[in-house]
Amino acid sequence: MTQALPLSTRVLVIGAGAMGSGIAHVAARAGHTVYLYDMSAETVARGRAGIEKDLRFLVSKAKLSEADCAATLERVLPVTNLTDARDAGLAIEAIVERLDVKQALFKQLEEALPADAILATNTSSLSITAMAAPLARPQNVAGLHFFNPAPRMALVEIVAGLATDPAVADTLYATAKAWGKVPVHAKSTPGFIVNRVARPYYAEALRVLGEQAASPATLDALLHDGARFPMGPFELMDMIGHDVNFAVTRSVYDAYFGDKRFTPSLIQQDLVLAGRLGRKSGQGFYAYGDAAAKPQPDVLPTQPAPTEVIVEGELGPAKALIPRLEAAGIPVERQYGDGQLRIGNAVLALSDGRPATIRAAAEETPNLVLFDLAFDYATTPRLAVAKADQCSDDAFDAAVSVLQAAGIAVSQLDDVAGLIVLRTVVMLANEGADAVTQGVASAADVDAAMQNGTNYPKGPLAWAQHIGFAHVVQVQENLRAHYGEERYRLSPWLRRQAAAV
Repeated sequence: MTQALPLSTRVLVIGAGAMGSGIAHVAARAGHTVYLYDMSAETVARGRAGIEKDLRFLVSKAKLSEADCAATLERVLPVTNLTDARDAGLAIEAIVERLDVKQALFKQLEEALPADAILATNTSSLSITAMAAPLARPQNVAGLHFFNPAPRMALVEIVAGLATDPAVADTLYATAKAWGKVPVHAKSTPGFIVNRVARPYYAEALRVLGEQAASPATLDALLHDGARFPMGPFELMDMIGHDVNFAVTRSVYDAYFGDKRFTPSLIQQDLVLAGRLGRKSGQGFYAYGDAAAKPQPDVLPTQPAPTEVIVEGELGPAKALIPRLEAAGIPVERQYGDGQLRIGNAVLALSDGRPATIRAAAEETPNLVLFDLAFDYATTPRLAVAKADQCSDDAFDAAVSVLQAAGIAVSQLDDVAGLIVLRTVVMLANEGADAVTQGVASAADVDAAMQNGTNYPKGPLAWAQHIGFAHVVQVQENLRAHYGEERYRLSPWLRRQAAAV
């Protein structure tokens, strides 16, 4: 088993900005002597002061002793000349995201450091293969991609280029783990794991918004409350900055030669062109400032509780709704059927990716109402529904009353395929599955990356397994049939998993 770099190995961090100083903090706190380099002594001093501020905060919260704080700071050595760090065994660059600048730096490092020194880049998007290509020892180069802020975010992507020595990648993996991080292996492809697999989280919300199915506030609430994502996609894009988020999407789209799955959004492009970049500009999908009121999600008015609910067949991932109804005192009768709830002449069913109107016509069930996926139906506070155009208002109200009786706030979407949570989770799983198919990462590493790099409540592939691979495949194929777009093509990995069950 490959061992982590010993604590006697000195670490050189190039770039004393927020990212570089954060990485230096992590390495120094783990016990390494760290050279913190930048071209300006003032920048280095500012970076070291930032480390001290973070350490002092930990002391104030009783998470670090004064002695450990002082010892960690003593291990951070400011340098403004690379030759002063000539004995470093690991160099980690965190400078500007320009390939030519990073290549030039690595050439300098090859000359200044020992021949067996590992050269690591914190790039989030540039090719490790291209970065290493001009070097005499490209096998020593790998990605060591921390997430911001480095001291607090658990994930580190260990990225191997075409020439990377597997032993180098394994050593970095073991070292990151020894530093208290959650490392994952990835192949050098556009977006690596997280920036690639996360694209549908933004893209599907933007698509549903573009179809005028609901407001940003409603969609955010459904994904946050109903699916337990840490932030809704619109508030997250506002926080990241639309210029940054749009640029990443375009970068991945271009790097994959215009793959339709990564097509950027015209809605987001308009925000960028208008200078509505989110929080930093005071306006994005939401307005910011002291006088700005936070928009509230749309919620349907409460209907009288149903007198009886008939459960026909198995509800699959939504089966926890039944005990919620029983606990609320609603009589529940069980019958054979296709997995749906019947309330009078109304039918309430989990979406299968088809719009309610199309499904109602195909199944000859005019009073059909579809409900969305939830992370946990036993506790979810919010769900989306969509009604078929054929559905009467009385039948719709009856269907909504069932969910409300279970203590769920119900938001109506226009009849959009896959609603919002279901299509988002399925597309995240589909993208993660393609990453596995293409050898970018293992299924376990895809899930670990998305949970620890973006704080998703569950890894997308584990989530797909929980929903049922067969249902996920059905949803994905229905989305593609509905839209007729390559964007919704099904990953072979998911099809294989569904067939193997």
